[in-house]
Amino acid sequence: MDDIVKQAMAKWPNVPHCYGWLALDARGTWRMRDEAAQRAESLGDKLTNAALVGFINRNYSSDERGCWYFQNGPQRVYVNLEATPFIARTDPQQGLVVQTGQALASIEQVVMTAAGALILLSGKVVAQLDDRDMAQLLQAMTLDGQPVADEALLAWLAGGTGQLTLRWQGQQLAVERVEEDDLPQRFGFVRRPDQLAAAK
Repeated sequence: MDDIVKQAMAKWPNVPHCYGWLALDARGTWRMRDEAAQRAESLGDKLTNAALVGFINRNYSSDERGCWYFQNGPQRVYVNLEATPFIARTDPQQGLVVQTGQALASIEQVVMTAAGALILLSGKVVAQLDDRDMAQLLQAMTLDGQPVADEALLAWLAGGTGQLTLRWQGQQLAVERVEEDDLPQRFGFVRRPDQLAAAK
């Protein structure tokens, strides 16, 4: 967290939290949601200012409820998540990195939804793989020890048998099927903190 943010939090400790104005999409892009976007339940406009995006990335954290937020000075700006709290991308030097720039040193668990979204877990990081990088990781997957063909993967996702494995940087990781709607509760994050706030 930036020192200037810590100083602002100490100076103004009771600033009300902000909900609904910031989102993270499934490709790791921060989006500003104005009132029109909130009314339309849309993701909002992409943030492209590099300094602002860097500031958000450095000051991104979660609370005890599993709600993720950007600490903007003394104010917490809670984030609506289209997918998971982090979005991973492949990187030629670091292997996998999330939208904040942090590298995933190791992967501890891999799960896949019926729609084919790949979720990678590393420590407290829960990261869905950017769909544009899916082809690269599919090449590193096997089903019962054999390279997995598209048809075989679709059959596995639909409930078929066999052990799907991801081979990544010397690791052999079993892939588990999960239901999309079970991800937040199972891995301890909240996709819509604005709805929690509205329910109070």
